[in-house]
Amino acid sequence: MSTITYYLDMQRPEQIIGKPLPADLSVVECQHKQYQLNRFLYQLVGEPWQWTDKLSWSDAQWRALIEQPGHRTWVAYYQGAVAGYYELLRDAEGVVEILYFGLAEAFFGQGFGGPLLTQALQSAWAWPGTTRVWVHTCSLDHPSALANYQARGLRIYREEVEAEAP
Repeated sequence: MSTITYYLDMQRPEQIIGKPLPADLSVVECQHKQYQLNRFLYQLVGEPWQWTDKLSWSDAQWRALIEQPGHRTWVAYYQGAVAGYYELLRDAEGVVEILYFGLAEAFFGQGFGGPLLTQALQSAWAWPGTTRVWVHTCSLDHPSALANYQARGLRIYREEVEAEAP
C-alpha cells in the first residue's frame, strides 16, 4: 500500500472558513518556549499516527527547533487537560507552515478539530508579515485530517505518492 502526502496552502486570510471555538475549549500560546513541552505534545498527539521522526532527537535538536525566532506553539485545553496543539514555523519570506497540528487521542470525535484548525490559521495570519500559510498531511493521518484542512479553506497544491517497499 502506498502513502500519499498532500500539501495544502492558503494565499489570503479571507480564505479561512472558520468554525467557532467551543466555550469550554481554550487555546493558549506558549510565550515562554520550553522544548520539553513541545517534545511531550509531539508524543501525546503523534503517538496514534506513528510520528517517529523526532523521537530520537537530542535536547539540542529540540532546542534548536523550538527556540528559533520564527517558531510558535499553542496548546488547547479542555477542563484542564491538554486536548491538542499546533506549532507554526515562519520563514524569512513570511511563509508560515503549520508544522504540527492535532488532537490528543482522548479528544477525537468531540468536534474540536475544526475550531482548533481555525485558531491555527487565524494565528498564522495574525502574525504580521505573513504572506502564505501551508501544511502537509498524509494518508496515514487521522481519516478526517484532509477533509478538515479543506473544510477550513486550505487547497491541495501538490500530492506525492510513495510506494511501500516490498
